[in-house]
Amino acid sequence: MTIGLLRLQPSWSPSRILGSPRFTRHLHVSHARRALAPTRPVRAVAQAAVGSYGQQSDEGEHTLNSPSELARKISAKVLPKIPRPDVRKVLIVGSGGLSIGQAGEFDYSGSQALKALREEGVDAVLINPNIATWQTSHQLASEVYFLPITPDYVAYVLEKERPDGILLTFGGQSALNVGIELDRMGVLDRLGVRVLGTPIRTLEVSEDRDLFVQALKEIDIPVATSTAVSSVNDALKAAEKIGYPVILRSAFTLGGLGSGFANNPDELRDLSAKSLSLSPQVLIERSMKGWKELEYEVVRDAADNTIICCNMENFDPLGTHTGDSIVVAPSQTLPDDEYHMLRSAALKVIRHLGVVGECNIQYALNPTSREYCVIEVNARLSRSSALASKATGYPLAYTAAKIALGHTLPELPNAVTKTTTACFEPSLDYIVTKIPKWDLAKFTAVNREVGSSMKSVGEVMAIGRTFEESLQKAIRQVDPRWKGFEAYIQPEDIDHALSKPTDMRLFAIAYAMFNKQYTVDKIHELTKIDKWFLYKIENIVNTVYALKAAGSLEAIDKDLMHQAKRMGFSDAHIADIVSSSELAVRAHRKSFGITPFVKRIDTLAAEYPAHTNYLYTTYNASEHDVEFDEHGTMVLGSGVYRIGSSVEFDWCAVTCARKLREMGKRTIMVNYNPETVSTDFDEADRLYFEELGFERVMDIYELEQAQGVIVSVGGQLPQNIALRLKQTGVNVLGTDPEKIDSAEDRHKFSSILDSIGVDQPEWAEVSSVDAAKEFAQRVGYPVLIRPSYVLSGAAMNVVYEESALEYNLSAAASVSPLHPVVITKFIDNAQEIDVDAVAHKGRLLLHAISEHVENAGVHSGDATLVLPPFSLADDEMLRLKQIAEKVAAAFEISGPYNMQVIRKPSENPSEPAEFKVIECNLRASRSFPFVSKVLGRNFIDTATAAIVGQDVPEPVDLMAEKRNYTAVKVAQFSWTRLAGADPFLGVEMASTGEVASFGRDIQEAYWAALLSTTGFKKPRPNTGVLIGGDITKPEMKTVAKGLIDLGFKLYCSSPVVEEFLNSIPYVKAKRIFFPKTDKRLLREVFDEYDIECVINLAKARGKDAADEDYVARRNAVDFGLPLLNNARCAQLFVESLAKKIPEGGLKPYTEGRIPSEVKSWREWVGFRA
Repeated sequence: MTIGLLRLQPSWSPSRILGSPRFTRHLHVSHARRALAPTRPVRAVAQAAVGSYGQQSDEGEHTLNSPSELARKISAKVLPKIPRPDVRKVLIVGSGGLSIGQAGEFDYSGSQALKALREEGVDAVLINPNIATWQTSHQLASEVYFLPITPDYVAYVLEKERPDGILLTFGGQSALNVGIELDRMGVLDRLGVRVLGTPIRTLEVSEDRDLFVQALKEIDIPVATSTAVSSVNDALKAAEKIGYPVILRSAFTLGGLGSGFANNPDELRDLSAKSLSLSPQVLIERSMKGWKELEYEVVRDAADNTIICCNMENFDPLGTHTGDSIVVAPSQTLPDDEYHMLRSAALKVIRHLGVVGECNIQYALNPTSREYCVIEVNARLSRSSALASKATGYPLAYTAAKIALGHTLPELPNAVTKTTTACFEPSLDYIVTKIPKWDLAKFTAVNREVGSSMKSVGEVMAIGRTFEESLQKAIRQVDPRWKGFEAYIQPEDIDHALSKPTDMRLFAIAYAMFNKQYTVDKIHELTKIDKWFLYKIENIVNTVYALKAAGSLEAIDKDLMHQAKRMGFSDAHIADIVSSSELAVRAHRKSFGITPFVKRIDTLAAEYPAHTNYLYTTYNASEHDVEFDEHGTMVLGSGVYRIGSSVEFDWCAVTCARKLREMGKRTIMVNYNPETVSTDFDEADRLYFEELGFERVMDIYELEQAQGVIVSVGGQLPQNIALRLKQTGVNVLGTDPEKIDSAEDRHKFSSILDSIGVDQPEWAEVSSVDAAKEFAQRVGYPVLIRPSYVLSGAAMNVVYEESALEYNLSAAASVSPLHPVVITKFIDNAQEIDVDAVAHKGRLLLHAISEHVENAGVHSGDATLVLPPFSLADDEMLRLKQIAEKVAAAFEISGPYNMQVIRKPSENPSEPAEFKVIECNLRASRSFPFVSKVLGRNFIDTATAAIVGQDVPEPVDLMAEKRNYTAVKVAQFSWTRLAGADPFLGVEMASTGEVASFGRDIQEAYWAALLSTTGFKKPRPNTGVLIGGDITKPEMKTVAKGLIDLGFKLYCSSPVVEEFLNSIPYVKAKRIFFPKTDKRLLREVFDEYDIECVINLAKARGKDAADEDYVARRNAVDFGLPLLNNARCAQLFVESLAKKIPEGGLKPYTEGRIPSEVKSWREWVGFRA
């Protein structure tokens, strides 16, 4: 019995097990080897094993996690004695705001690490300015600092908190870079802070290309031949030597930022000039476009036990960044010998580098030979590790954190199964497909081609038993408008669309197969996608033809229906093909008794008994893995992260599920986003990693016989199906879906507001250009137009004159009786206010009033929010509360809701300002985590009580309390990633994330929040500022004067701006030569005048690429300089500089001087919220 148990531990060497020759079955043997970094740092003895099997062994002994006492006794004698680090307080460095290349996956991995620390009784201190995440809550960390992830601020926190250790591998590239810099500055040594897990030297080797290549050569592992260079001329020389085409990569950056392919010297010259402005070192490598790209996730502990958790294969060949690639796990096209060749290489590399914890290794593999090479190693948790965790059910981040605390794999339990140890390599009896989510259509002039630099904002993961099933599921998850594999685009040049990948290439393949009858061979030739995948896709195409041949729903027999469902077809997709309705197909399918089966993810491919709550549905099965006897409450998550719906809704969903469990209710979470905390296996009683469409939600509701469904904490996706769910007999908890519908429908919404005496801007629904002109003339320009059918570019626009109105309604969008356009009076120079509230049965329980810094016209998701408000009088606060009360009563709200209100000052100073409601959402909004954390009261906890009608608290007026602090929320943009996009703020949302900070006043809070945005570089004292834009803006004068007073030099590119600035007393500005088309030359001009900040206050977007203001904004972003593109924000920035410069705000870190904004969340709010 015992011996059998011991033999199951894969990564032990025989010498360790009793020295007996009988024990020789293992996956690999650990040899002593020379490592670059000392892999066994001295560790102090701490408490024994983590296994939950009761009897603890003597202090400090490592014992096998096993239910057998004998096995534990023997293992205590043979397991290596590794002392554990003596740490009582550890700092975790987070990743900051969500941006392209560094998104929600770090919220998830950091949260798991915090859970692991908590279990060990270690005090966790977290620095992360991302206020919207679950990670930054006191349930996980004992202290949270909402401050910038920069070497200076992390050093201040280290000095203030004096932790024993620091974890650097859970906050993406930002945390890693900060750690390497802190080590270089000597701060870690001076304060006696230990780096836990992977040593700094290993991090440096994996980041510095030259050291990395050298290290891999020592063990004869092939690496992509590359040369590290730090100037444009060196780059050209290196490329000559290697031979074109080459790929250029930036060192120390995230998500392939600043990388790309160059086919000739001209392309390389442009690319390297841009990249060297973002990173000190770039690498020129041989291009292997068209090779297969594979990834292995590896876990290694300090005793050298090493396992491969998961291997993944990219559907797209090398040349597309893995974050922009469709990925399948486990790999499907590798023969066994190639799989093991790469597996052995992975183990060899990771041991040689000395990684302690988790990392991933990426390979390029020649499809025609066994030639391979290592592309890179990420010696930290990455986007792929979040995907691998969710794909296998193996909690990588949790395990990595335990390893960093000195535990070894054999003694750690597999946290999912609880019955095996963490030393098992997961095996899967299903296939997972990940598809990225791009939001490129939101930006004008952005390049849609995908390559080596990542552009996607989120990703989905679908689980099925066949590739066809999981692919079609994933397609629907990316966008609810897509029903499956269909030709959603009709490219004019199909060969170009196939050979040059864009965000829509999958649908170009559909067009080639369905409309152009391309063969698999021809598509393979153009795309280099493995034929295995293309033949599988052909199965989907053939099933479509079979359904079309049936002709009508009645003609579909049981076999064909079963085949279609096993291929992943949705009811709605089948309905489209045979011209029927979704409900009719559903009824027809159920009449055959065809319903999905619920299967478990148990990491063991069902080889060992395991009781997990991690579930998915499939038609490729014959029985359920679970009993449906819990009748829980369903919480619908937010789906894929995209612009407009991001991690803040995940915070809402997790909070809601936790509150329900606290109330003694069973919970069922439905979500399909691998980057989230809500899809962590221990956040709900049952987790369905599933679609959020009507069909799947109904399937789960019927199978589970759930008590009810909560639709108001997952953003817009669950709201879209709320009414259909109610009409089909589902118990939708909280606000009535009929009321939700009346708030979404402009006509119903307006008449309800009129009936309760709440003002709103004038609006009309028009179906011709003439009617639009007539309305605009009646109410006066500017007007806001919202087309229902968009042809190109952004959907909403503010229009200032008639010619623009005509253009926007003819060229940009079609207007017709079929596609009416809503046109609203736009109130210029008005203030915008956000009201977040919770009500129960129409009675207001809680509300928060946040004020925007920017005037109306900037989307509330991009706006700078201030709480408590900085300019509203007490009587105005009371009026806003009354509006919130009226709205709650009129819509009979039970749960969360949010309103956007415009404040228009009256012409007559003695009269009060007007308040007009412009929007109302009867669900949680993106500012809920912000207001909850700033006011120290969890709005979603209260909302959950109101939704289920249990333990509903009494109303509280949080806004009546006076606070001695201010918090400011600033949007996080990813302009650097979106080549060509115009960094201009308008009514369409463009930000990918948010950060927030606290301060004594608005200036201090804004200063800390702005510095918290990823990549923000403070301008050095007395450097140059390029200023431009609309000289009629009153802020232009005060901003220019303020900068001159602070010692900055002003430069401009336009004679109009030059004349205006020089007419201001005591202001001197110089007009400079401004090349609009030559990036390299412009970079030289910026360097010559020491320009380190760009302020551009233009009135409208650039007309074309030669627009002076557009060139200034775009290049500020491309050169990595701070850009302020809003007048009110520029004014606040100058005020903040004036306040912080005398306090040393622009000086680098100095020992012993801790800035006043360096306080924990608990210190600001006064208690542990």
